[in-house]
This record gives sequence, C-alpha cells and structure tokens, in this order.
Amino acid sequence: MKEKAQQNTAIAKSAGTVGIAVMCSRVLGLVREQIFAAMFGAGYAYDSFVVAFRIPNLLRDLFGEGALSAAFVTIFSRYDTNKTQEETWRLASNVLVFFAILLSLLTLLGIFMAGPLVSLLAPDFSKIAGKAELTATLTMVMMPFLVFISLAAVVMGMLNTKGRFFVPAMASSFFNLGSIVGGVSMAWLLPRYGYPAIVGMAIGTLVGGILQLGVQLPALFKTGFRFFPHLDLKDPGLHSILRLMIPATIGLSATQINIFVNTSFAASCAEGSVSWLNYAFRLVQLPIGIFGVAFSIAVMPVMARHAAKKDVPAMRDTLVSSLTMVFCLTIPATAGLVLLAEPIIRLIFERGAFTAFDTVATAQTLTLYAIGLFAYSANKILVPVFYALDDTRYPVMASFLAVLANIVIINLTITVFQHKAIALSTSCTMFLNFLFLSAVLYRKMDGYPLRALFRGVSKILIATSCMSLLLFFARMMLAGFLVGNLAQQLLAVLLMISLAAGLYTVVLHWLKLPELTEIVDKVRAKFC
Repeated sequence: MKEKAQQNTAIAKSAGTVGIAVMCSRVLGLVREQIFAAMFGAGYAYDSFVVAFRIPNLLRDLFGEGALSAAFVTIFSRYDTNKTQEETWRLASNVLVFFAILLSLLTLLGIFMAGPLVSLLAPDFSKIAGKAELTATLTMVMMPFLVFISLAAVVMGMLNTKGRFFVPAMASSFFNLGSIVGGVSMAWLLPRYGYPAIVGMAIGTLVGGILQLGVQLPALFKTGFRFFPHLDLKDPGLHSILRLMIPATIGLSATQINIFVNTSFAASCAEGSVSWLNYAFRLVQLPIGIFGVAFSIAVMPVMARHAAKKDVPAMRDTLVSSLTMVFCLTIPATAGLVLLAEPIIRLIFERGAFTAFDTVATAQTLTLYAIGLFAYSANKILVPVFYALDDTRYPVMASFLAVLANIVIINLTITVFQHKAIALSTSCTMFLNFLFLSAVLYRKMDGYPLRALFRGVSKILIATSCMSLLLFFARMMLAGFLVGNLAQQLLAVLLMISLAAGLYTVVLHWLKLPELTEIVDKVRAKFC
C-alpha cells in the first residue's frame, strides 16, 4: 500500500512538473493566438493558415510524434531496463537517423503536392479568389516543421524514460516563443517585399519547430547520450518500433480522416468557421495539455516498466489512480469552461480584428468542445496502456469507429448547428472512444478496481457541483464587470476562477479523495 502511495505521488509529482511546463507553453500558445486574432481576426488569412498548418500536423501525428513517440518509449524503456547503455544509445541513434531520412522525404513530397493537398482538405477555398493559392504557399513554407517536431518527440521520449520531464515539456514553450518572435518579426518585414504578413507567421512556425528540438539536446547529452551516426535497417529494436507503429499509424489515420472530414465541413460553412473552431480548440487544449498530456507523459514510462516486469496488478492500480487524478482535474475544468466560455473568449481575443460576433461564435464552439474534455484527457492515459501491453489493435478499432460516428453525427447536425456540429461531434466521438477503450482494457487486464474509480468520481462530481453553483451566482453578480474594460474583465474572471478553485479543493479535501489527500500530505510534509 505504501509503495502504491509512493508511486501515485511520484506520478503526480512528474505530472505536476510536466503540467507547469505545459501550462507555460499553453499560455504562450494563447499569446500566439491573441496575436493571430488581433492581426488577422477570423476569416480569409487565418482560415488559410489553419488549413496549411494542419497538413504538416496531420503527417506529424500520422507518421511522427503520435505513433512514433508511443512506440519508441515502449521499446526504449524495454532496452533501458534489460540492455546495456551502449545498446540503448545505439538504438536511439539508429531511430533518429532512420526517421530523419524518412521524414525529410515525406516533407519534400508534401511540398511538391501542396496544391492537391489543399484542394483535398479544403475544396471550397477555391471558390474565394486567391485563398487556395495562399494556403498552398503557407503549406510549402511549413512542411519542414514535420521533421523537427517529430525528432523532438523522439528526444522527449528518451528524456522522459530517463526521468527528465521538465525540459522536454518546456520545449513546446520555445516553439511558441519562436513562433511569436520569429513570426511577428517576419510578418512586419515581408509585406515590404510584397509578401502577405501571414507568410511571416508561417516562417515563425518553422523557427519554433527548430527551437523545440534544439532546446532539448543539451539535456539529452547530460543523461549520457552518445550519438552513433549509423543506419542499420536490420536492427531488431527498430523493427519492434516499426511493428508497433504500423497498427498505431493505421489507427491514427482514422483520426486524420476525422480531421479531413471536419476541416472539409468547416470550410463549407460560413467564412470564419475554421478560425472559430481553431480558436476554441486552442483554448480547450490548455487543460488537455496540463492534465491529460501531462499525466500521459508521466504514466507512460511507469506503465512500460510494469509491462516489462509483467506486473499486471501494478498496472491496474496505476491506471485507476491516474484516471482518478485526470478526472479530478478535467471534470471541474469542463464545468468552468462551459460556465465561463464567453467571458474568457472576450477577455483573451476580443480586440483588433476579432469582433464581438467572433466572441459569441467561438464561445459556443468552446462550450461544445469542453463537454468532451474529460474523455479526451482520459484517452491520453488509456492508449499508452495498450502500447505497454504490446497490443495496438483496439486503439485502431476505436479510431475507425470514431470516424464512422463522427461522419454520422456531423451529417445529422450540420444543417442546424453549422460549425458547432463539428465541436459537438468531436466530444461525442471522444466519449465513445473512452467507453470502448476502458471496456476493452477491463477485459484484457482481468478487471481493475472500478469501485475505487466510481467512488472517486462521485466525490469529484459533488465538489464540481458546489463549484458550479458558486460560478453561476458569481457570474450574475459580476455581469457588469464581465463586459467592462479590460482591467474589469480580468479582475472578474480571475476572481471567479480563484474562488471556484478554492471551493472545489476544500470540498474535495473534506470528502477525502485519496489521490488528493496523498498530494496534500506530501506538500504539507515538505513545507510544514
């Protein structure tokens, strides 16, 4: 029991470290989005940027960061546990060289096929003069981002396995910093030479990708990493990674089909729909990154070590505790985003080219994205467990079921809800994914302690209900401030968030949620 508590605390500590770093990144990401909103609003230029950036992002998720990172961590952890340091670093070097070459070839292909890719992803852009051509230009500029960001994910996997979480998590802050400084500088400079300002922001994105890789390298070499410049296509470790990646990539291809479907539907809606969806999803990514991604990164090496030792009981306990911690953070975040969507959007974005109409449209979208937040974050925990168990079939099946559900839901709701149908469908499919994956894991692991999970979720729901009542009345009392000047809006939003968070924590601590109690006791022992 004591060992379990220590592990939970260690996971929470690692997740907290990652969460702080991710929060810095997400805050800088919001600053980046604020700059986009002020400079370009929601429409022609930003719609083009979002679609253009989505193309290398699709390839990154499909071949790079998503499948590669999870598969690499599983095999690298196995090597780190059972092999010598030299064998482990040789594997890492071989993987870096192999994927640098493969991703470079994909990048060149993407640049060559930029026009057809834009036509496939957003066919309705061709109806607006110059929009498809601008999107293709931005795609060509940002395609090399794929190489740098995917290699950064491999380096992050090495550092996480070695117990280094802060630096790789902070690396995405440097991506946003490079995007902001490089992008704004180039956006100011390029129009003097006849190029659109949005092209400068595309160059900034490429600069950010280079920084995200480069900032991790000193920390990697401090772990004892030795680079062996070789390419061995017969390496059994590389084969194991590719074997894990193939079904994962097939599964992720379903996710990319979803993104293609969503983008195509959004591009067919009113101008600005792509932008509203992107601004709202960027905001909901803040809690996803801080909670879902942070716990996923912290849990993945732990699960991989338990799997390497074939310790299934430890995997069960780790899974339930991690899910409880994620629910503890994401369920109240969902309630907060639903109740405060419009004030938050107004505070962050409504200035410059971003209008009051854009605020309302984005807030409605944010509300629908937020209801799937807990499921989206929980899936970040569930999928790596399948990797640790060396079974990627079921995430693949879940992904394709999600594609079918997504297409059906959007087709049934797009006429009435327009772009909001896409956010609603995303949340629904994430929830269906969560139900499917958790049910399959329950069977594969011969059950896990559901009673403890339900007991924890019940306490979380009680605390969230108390918090929601407070927010409901506070919003009515502060209604004048929420539509006042910038200082009044900031004061009102911060006050409501602080009061809500305080009440939620007090109620949950009073209800004695074990995971929260362990963290509080650890903090108290350290500082008291």
